[in-house]
Amino acid sequence: MLIEIPHILSSEEVASICATIKATEMVDGRTTAGEMAARAKHNLQLAEDSPEARQAGEIILRALGRNAAFNSAALPFRVLPPLFSRYDMGMRFDAHVDGAVRAVPGAGIRMRADLSSTLFLTEPEDYDGGELVIEDTYGVHEIKLPAGHMILYPASSLHSVNPIIRGTRWASFFWTQSMVKDDGLRTLLYDLDRNIMEIRRCLAADTTATLALTGVYHNLLRRTVEL
Repeated sequence: MLIEIPHILSSEEVASICATIKATEMVDGRTTAGEMAARAKHNLQLAEDSPEARQAGEIILRALGRNAAFNSAALPFRVLPPLFSRYDMGMRFDAHVDGAVRAVPGAGIRMRADLSSTLFLTEPEDYDGGELVIEDTYGVHEIKLPAGHMILYPASSLHSVNPIIRGTRWASFFWTQSMVKDDGLRTLLYDLDRNIMEIRRCLAADTTATLALTGVYHNLLRRTVEL
């Protein structure tokens, strides 16, 4: 499941986050990568334990909490605090798969990384290259979204970031543990939920059928969630 979610952040929220992170010293991006990914990673990153990362991350977490599309698609149980990356000229991230388990900073717990998210913070016309490349069963997808828009995809996907050939690319990235571990089941639930909402919108009212379908959705969810 590869889902583009537009307007996660407002333009004001993007500006606030960028003002915070651009004024903060960056570190080598390999500090948060596993052994294999560190060999492929060539970028800069905001230190994950910095006050600025926490401040900017809180804006994103609040935005995710109010976004119906993200909550329907991800069915989130835990969301790792967002991280922030910068790619300058020549920087890239070669093909890799994200680690399956992540430590939650300061919480003393670990979480399963079911879904990866990249939230773009730079407008596409402000840089060349830097496309997020995701490989799945339907082929290879090159993704470059407007600032404030996000792509959600299985963390098991092989993915990379093309080299920057002009400008600078800023983005936030993070992982989600879903209440539904199986990507196929999660996709079916998302499709069902999305179509129920569309039927309700077209009818402009609930009917016996839409109420029954809503019941089917929640009863399927009850059978599949892991808490």
